[in-house]
Amino acid sequence: MQERYHTSLVILRELVKTDFQLRYQGSFLGIAWSVLKPLMLFVVMYVVFVRFLKFTDGTPTFPLVLLLGISLWNFYSEATTMGLVSIVNRGDVLRKVHFPNYIIVVAATVGSLISLAINMGVVIVFCIFSGLVHFTWRVLLLPFNFIEFYALALGSALLLSALNVYFRDIQHIWEVLLQIFFYATPIIYPLSMIIQRLGPVDGAIVTKMLLLSPPAQIIQDIRHNLIAPDTTQTVWTDINHLWIQLIPIAITVMLLVLGIHLFRKYSQKFAEVL
Repeated sequence: MQERYHTSLVILRELVKTDFQLRYQGSFLGIAWSVLKPLMLFVVMYVVFVRFLKFTDGTPTFPLVLLLGISLWNFYSEATTMGLVSIVNRGDVLRKVHFPNYIIVVAATVGSLISLAINMGVVIVFCIFSGLVHFTWRVLLLPFNFIEFYALALGSALLLSALNVYFRDIQHIWEVLLQIFFYATPIIYPLSMIIQRLGPVDGAIVTKMLLLSPPAQIIQDIRHNLIAPDTTQTVWTDINHLWIQLIPIAITVMLLVLGIHLFRKYSQKFAEVL
């Protein structure tokens, strides 16, 4: 048993290393793109939505909140997209080598996790040199936030990758759903803007509904704990009922359990179908 786990870890390490190297193979800047892509997207989003469309809460830390949100969303989008196609792309390996299939999906998500770690380093550097962020004890909660975020990404990736083996349309459907989820998540706009546009009653209802989405809950929690605890709305600050507050976490756990269950159930036939 111990030898089996050791072999799995070795395969996982090699797959993560290979995937991460191939991701930027042939490009002049190489791994630097893992930092440049979210930064370039941040500049575009900032100019269009903050400067021109005035999507801001008026606080000096909002550009940092925007950069953090983009970095976090890029992780979820990349992890689920890469995980979705990982089994299909590694079909030749599955037919030749016998090892636990889930390692392929985990390797794809871990590669995205490495990119997130690099981006988080950039965000923290910006926070320090901006002089606008005063770190509090809440940073101690960040590991729990990132564990939840990875569980959400892994559960989604396992579920999507299993479905994609049998239904290739999943790739296109997920691409559309990601766009919907992106705009339904308060990344480029603050939740306070919804209340301003819809009024205190309707705005509060919509805000609470958005916060019950696991990606929104996690991203807002990380923003709250790292950058702006006084101005960032979270499920814990806007909803008073404990059981309702726990809904996003419950959805994340259920999604992870469902993803593991379906993947294990159908993974034995992957090599035959592919």
